Order: sequence, then C-alpha cells, then structure tokens
Amino acid sequence: MSQYAEVLLPLAIQGTYTYQVPAAMTHGVAVGSRVLVPFGRRKMYTAIVVMLHDHKPQGYQVKEIASLLDARPILRHPQLKLWEWIADYYLCSMGEVYRAAVPSGLKVESETFVSVNPDYEEESPGQLRDRDKVVLDMAKTRGRVQIDEIARATGFGNVVNQVSHLLDLGAIRVSERVVDNYRPRTEKCVRLAIARNDEASLHRFFDELKRAKKQEQLLLAYLDLSRWLQRGQEVKEVTQAALLERAGVTQPVLAAAAQRGVFELYKREINRFAELGNKLQSLPVLSQDQQRAYHEIHQCFKQQAITLLHGVTSSGKTSIYMHLIADALRQGRQVLYLVPEIALTTQLTHRLRAVFGDKLLIYHSKFSDNERVDIWKRLLDKAEPCVVIGVRSSVFLPYANLGLVIVDEEHDTSYKQQDPAPRYNGRNVAMILAMMHGAKILLGSATPSIEVYHRALEGSYGLVRLTTRYGDIKMPLVQIIDTKKARKKHEMNGMFSLELIKECRRALEAGEQVILFQNRRGYAPMVRCKECGWVPTCRNCDVSLTYHKLTRSLTCHYCGYTIGLPDLCPACGLPGIEIVGYGTERIEDDIDQVFPDEKISRMDLDTTRNKNSYDRIIDDFSSHRTNILVGTQMVTKGLDFDGVSIVGILNADTMISFPDFRSGERAFDMMEQVAGRSGRAHKQGKVIIQTSNPSHPVVDYVTRHDYEGFYRHELGEREKFGFPPYTRIINIYLKHRDDAMVGEVAVRYSGLLRQVFGQRVLGPEAPMVARVQNFYIRQIMLKMELEASMVKVKKILRGIYERMVSIDSRMKSTILYYDVDPM
Repeated sequence: MSQYAEVLLPLAIQGTYTYQVPAAMTHGVAVGSRVLVPFGRRKMYTAIVVMLHDHKPQGYQVKEIASLLDARPILRHPQLKLWEWIADYYLCSMGEVYRAAVPSGLKVESETFVSVNPDYEEESPGQLRDRDKVVLDMAKTRGRVQIDEIARATGFGNVVNQVSHLLDLGAIRVSERVVDNYRPRTEKCVRLAIARNDEASLHRFFDELKRAKKQEQLLLAYLDLSRWLQRGQEVKEVTQAALLERAGVTQPVLAAAAQRGVFELYKREINRFAELGNKLQSLPVLSQDQQRAYHEIHQCFKQQAITLLHGVTSSGKTSIYMHLIADALRQGRQVLYLVPEIALTTQLTHRLRAVFGDKLLIYHSKFSDNERVDIWKRLLDKAEPCVVIGVRSSVFLPYANLGLVIVDEEHDTSYKQQDPAPRYNGRNVAMILAMMHGAKILLGSATPSIEVYHRALEGSYGLVRLTTRYGDIKMPLVQIIDTKKARKKHEMNGMFSLELIKECRRALEAGEQVILFQNRRGYAPMVRCKECGWVPTCRNCDVSLTYHKLTRSLTCHYCGYTIGLPDLCPACGLPGIEIVGYGTERIEDDIDQVFPDEKISRMDLDTTRNKNSYDRIIDDFSSHRTNILVGTQMVTKGLDFDGVSIVGILNADTMISFPDFRSGERAFDMMEQVAGRSGRAHKQGKVIIQTSNPSHPVVDYVTRHDYEGFYRHELGEREKFGFPPYTRIINIYLKHRDDAMVGEVAVRYSGLLRQVFGQRVLGPEAPMVARVQNFYIRQIMLKMELEASMVKVKKILRGIYERMVSIDSRMKSTILYYDVDPM
C-alpha cells in the first residue's frame, strides 16, 4: 500500500501539502523528517513531514518526495505542537513559524539559473527586445546566471517577464540547482599510512627518511603527539596545525612526506564551540536576602509552574539564576536562559562559562547559519544536561529534557518579534514551551510588565521580591533638570546641562565612569533649510531622513533609503542646511568636545552590527579603556559595570510623550533600568534626568524608584480605557501602494469586522508612520476578552477575510496581517 506524507513548507500559505513517499523511503521518513519536495513548476523546497497516512488524495496527481535529507527527524517532541500554538495564537501560518524557527542552513532551497541555448537563432529582426538582449548577454558572459543576479545587475523591475519571453522563444534554458547553505566546519588532520602493529613498515619509514631530516622530524613529532608507541592507550587524532608546530616545519614538508606514502591527510568535522575544560569556578555565594529569595522560588515552584522574581536593579538576580540552573543540571535537566539583547549574552557568557564550562551553549542571530546549525545538531544528538543562553529565537531549539526556563528582563520589548511573521513574544512562547516540557518558568525583572505583575498579584503566578541591592548599596539618587528653565538661564551646553557636565567631571576625576542615554541613533533625527524650511524626507516612507555624520549621509531607518547631505538646499538653492536634534552619534561628538582627554564609546545599532562588536564595546568599558559610554536602550538592559557612578538621561520627553497606551510603561522601564546601571561597587550612584516636563507622573515615580506606585497609576488608566491586562489587543494592518484604495478597502473591511465583533473594533486609521517602503498603511484595533479562544478568533477572521475577497476583488492585492499583543 502506498504511503503519503503531509508536509509543511517554509511559505506563508495555510495548511499542508500531500506527497507520495517513494517505496525506498518508507522506512526512513518519519514525522519531523526533512524532505526535499518539488513545488510549482520548477521550485524545490525543504519540507517538514507533519503526518504520515495511506489515504490517496483524489482529484489531482500526487507528486513524490524527491529526497530524504536526514537519517532521522530534525525535530523533537513537542516542537510541532509549539509551532501550531504559535500559528494559532499569533494568527499566522505554520509555514511562517517553520521559516522563523529553523536555521537557514537547514532549509535547502532551489535557485533558478538561466543559461543560453546554443541552438537558438533569431528568426527575424526585432524578435529580441533590448532587455532580452541584455539578459542573453549576461547569460553568455557568465555561462550560467541566477535570475536574482540579473535583477540586481540590470535594475530591471521584473526580470521574470524577460526570462519567460526568452523561454517561449527557446533562446534560453532554465535549470534548478539545489543549494544547501550549511557547511560543516572541518579541520585538517594527519595519520600514519600503516596499521599500528606494522613494525616493519615503521622501521622502513625511518630508513627512508634518514636523509630527509625535516620529514623525519615530522614522523617523530607525530609518534609523540598521537601516542602511537604507547601501547596501552588509543591513538590520538593529530591535527595538521599541531603537527607542523611541534615539528617546526612547513606544510610543503608534510606534503612531501604524504607523497612518499608515510602520512595520509584527511579532514574531520568538528564542533564550532571549543571544549572549555574542567577548571571551573564554584557558584557565587548568596547573601542573606538572595538566599531567602532562592528558597522562596523553590517553594513557589511546588505550587505553580510560573514564578516572578521582582528584584530591584543590582540586587543580584543573576546569582540566584545560577544556583537554580545548577539545581536543574544536577537533576539531569536542560535549562533555557533567555535574555532580550545579544549585548547581555556577552557579559553573562563569561559568568556562566566560568561556572558551567562546556555545558553552556550560546544561540543568537549574530552567529552564522553554520554556527546555529551546529548548536541545533548538538541538541539533537545529545540529550545531556546543558544550559542554553540566547535571545528569543532560542525557544525554537530541539530541547530533549527541558527542566527550567529563565526569562531575564521579562518586560523588555525586544522579546517581541515585529517583522516578519510570526510576530511572537519570546517570553510568552517560552512559557508555553516550558509547560509542554513540564518545566518550571522563572520571570525576572526590576520593572515587571504590567500584565505579568497583575497576574502575579492575582495569584496566577508565584511572586518573590528582592528589595535590596547586593551589598546593601542604596538605590541611586535621582536629580531632575528642567531643561526649559536651564535654557532660559543659559545653563545648557547643547544637550548637556551644566549640572550634568559638573557631575560627570567630578566622577571622571575620581576614576569613575559615566553612561549617557539618548534613545535615538544617528547624528541628528533631521536636517532642514533655515532659509525656506525644506526638510529631506524618504522617497519610500513618510519620515524625515536621519543624518549620519560619519558617512555624511541622510538615511531612512525604516527602509534604508540613503542620499548624500546636500551643500545647497534643493528647494531654494541657498546654503542654509542646518542640523536639527540629537542622536547618539552627535552626543558622542559633543561630549568629546567637553571631555577631550577621555575615551568615549558608543553602543547603538550602528556600532554593533558585527558579531564581536558587543564584546569589544563592553570589554573596553568594563576594563576602563573607555570611561564614557553613550548609548540607546541597549545600555539599559541589565549590563553590569562596577565603575559607573553617573547616569545621564539626556531627553526624557521623547519617551514619555509617545502616543501609545504603553508609552508610560516603556518610559518608566527604560529610565529605571538605565538608572540601575549607576552605583554598583559599594557606592551610591546618581542619575540626572533632563526633561522639559519635570512634573510628569512617570518622572516622579522614577525619581522615587516607586514601581508599586507606578503600577497602581498605570493599572487605573488601563482599566479606565479597556487596555491590557483587562483585554487582549490585536492590531490588524492593511497595506497597499494606492493610498486612496487601501483607505476604502480598510473602511469596508472594518465594517465586516463590526458585524461580528461590534464595539470591540476601533478604526481604521493611519498610524504615525502611514507609508513604509511605498506601501500605505491602515490600522484597525481589535479589543478581545482575555477568555476568548484564539483558535476561534483565527477561524472567524479567516472567514471575514474570505468574505471580503468575494465582495471586493481589491482585497486580493492588499497585504493584510495581524499583530497580537503589540508592544
């Protein structure tokens, strides 16, 4: 009887596709297996088998699976179940979850290549259009060229049209080459070309090499390194590099010895992550308060799966985490330690590695595909106890025996994936993952999210408080500078108040360090002509361009569109271009003028694009090679610097005046977190907040480090207007290149939504940035009850979409997507 497989493709399409399993594969294919399948006319994709059955589909010819890519499945239980939950809750397809979950190196895809048909002759003049000739010329020159390469080289808007036309004429051939992006890391090794018990051949080698002294040195070095002559021990593999170093010779000498038949050269596949040895430190000693919190967490875990550790900044939450990790490892379980930013893994890695050694694995997006595949395969190959530290994508790894999940800085917005789908929250997915494994979940934060703290106070989660800083250091003093008054009194130097400069100078002279926080990257948020008021804007988005001084360019931070800074205003032709506002690049420039003898570093998206850039910046600041750190919200996220005594928040207004129901929470979190970087080495720190609105409630709560007061204030506002934690928000976005059309479609679509959901529907309206990458946007907000089933909501929304398509064909060309629990 024939066997059929339901497979999942890494595409934004609903459901699965049925393929026949070839007879030769019936014993190899299983649920979770990677298989290569033909899709469409010429494409090949890596699919995941989600079900096997013997029911032949009717009404169409079933294609066969082309290839089984692995000897065993690449997924573990309950990964497919987790993908299904994500797809249902975040209103997307499982194919989109698969695309996000699995490293690119494990997703083999076909790439379309074009080559010239040597038998083609142009039948009549004019048969080939100008663009056709360009494509043909490229194919002739390169022999075999990918369609995407043609598009990039020519700039043609739709190369597929040219390719289709040339295919119809028979001028070209199209072929598919399956590309596997994963390349294992290999190491060159050397072995003797004889059996170990072949004494006669070994003596012959020495006789032959008497006159080739360097090759003889190689042989002696090999025998020593490999333990060849130590009969009681196994022969050790010897790398080419180690052999050449021990013998003190070069590679050509080794090649000559191999040519003689003395050595065989080969490559072995190695893990990219070096073994760390056994010289490990002991666990950190817990203070009395930490010990109490540690025991309370264990007590909470007996009653509830999820516990919140609400610990003030610098209270030593990481030390408690390490003891809990050690407990889980002793029980033979695995641990997932989630952090919001890659920057945090840099510092934590050193601390965790010193204690847990090679049981520590690191997983984040700055790793190459090959490195991510290696970690995936290591977890797949071994079910041994280990701790994985990583950002939100770490929830997708194939854990075998998860016992504990720690979500550090659980409030952080970086846990939320924005684009593309699935637009998931790593914290929430981690909680579901832990529950599927029967693991415990610990959420940690100095400023818990309103929703999490609300559930903890209600009793849905356990709650443990840690209210004192480690070493009984006092919380930092907070001083407010009213920038309106300061400017009137001429007490501002650019973005710096004279008081802030004075405090920074005092700290630097005492050998202490300073952090300056400005949550905007680039040199300045905009430039304008002071003569006519012209402001350069993005041609693709409704935003002004940000000025970057280093490259002397104006860049859109939404789509990447870039132009050079003009010398003359394009509108009036006068030399009136001026810089307006401050980004981190300008802050760095200006503070260098104030403290020319101090070394300054900057941490933002522009300076941390490379894999090792975080390490370098953090290491330089930790070791006092730099003493002033300028940064965006990256510097707020749990970094631990003992020498920082002054933190300056340069412009609190941009955070507290943002038009969004979460703006107060975000502002409080960022200011309180960055304040927590101050005063950590047995000394109280100081925070200076510059604002033109010193009476704002959020500023007052930060000044008093009063999270409880802020929570009560914020909860009252949320209840009054029906926002989370009292409801669940689903933002629905419609996008199209025609502004008027998307507006009409959005109004009509929202009408259909109101027929089902009634007053729960708000909008449509244009968001703050109403055009991105030439797509005009409309937003509809759906406020749902917390107890509403997201599976049912998804089904209803799908039905409304299909109804909309049937009554208005313009909906087909409109991009529609959902953002559940937006941040």
